[in-house]
Amino acid sequence: MVSYTGHVALLCLALAWEAAPASAQPKPEVVVAAAANLTQALKGIGPAFEAETGIHPVFSAASTAQLAQQIEYGAPFDVFLAADTEHVDQLVRKNLIDPASRAVYARGVIALWTPQGDTQGVRRLEDLVSPEIRVIAIAKPELAPYGAAAVTALKNAGVWSRVQSKVVYAENINMARQYGVLGNADAVLTAYALVMNSGGMVMRVDPGLHPPIDQALGVLSRAEHPAAARKFVEYLMRGKGRDALARAGYLVR
Repeated sequence: MVSYTGHVALLCLALAWEAAPASAQPKPEVVVAAAANLTQALKGIGPAFEAETGIHPVFSAASTAQLAQQIEYGAPFDVFLAADTEHVDQLVRKNLIDPASRAVYARGVIALWTPQGDTQGVRRLEDLVSPEIRVIAIAKPELAPYGAAAVTALKNAGVWSRVQSKVVYAENINMARQYGVLGNADAVLTAYALVMNSGGMVMRVDPGLHPPIDQALGVLSRAEHPAAARKFVEYLMRGKGRDALARAGYLVR
């Protein structure tokens, strides 16, 4: 037999459950696989999107190639923000991304960043041959589109053969930036969006030296939160996220 005290406890528990505010319920989520060049931009875009929609974005950042591979292995992402178009198109062909959702959301800009500023006299790619520049950090070109574009730019500038021995490769474009932050590289070729407010000397690389870095997105065919995914894409493509990308150093249409 349940005691009187037990009845009271059960009643209190029931009342507490019924009185629980709606805010106690978990927020809807959208899980976004984001190329590493977006790390800084998403710090502002994420909270603004959540404030406007009530949807909590969860970001997972890595190189584009690594994220594409994770998607092929079944990672539970809803949206893929790549640093190129090729990886998104490959996933579309494999029926892993909804083809109707595929779109170019931004064009990336490469920057040459020297954390020590003007002290080393680097004002153009050709200056990287200087003996004062001992280490140049770049993302692995086989993993990161920005890394591939950086190598192409150095080749087209006619200095690759003279600086190749100085190059160290990072797993992604944000890690390349970290080499400079930690003082392990004298110069870094990275995304302008990652270093535009980092101090030192930041120079945009001539876009004519490399193919355009068009960045595509797509909603995964097996997205667990398809409605939230579509809202996030809409926010980036036509909402306030588009202006935020422009402010963060990207070219948007």
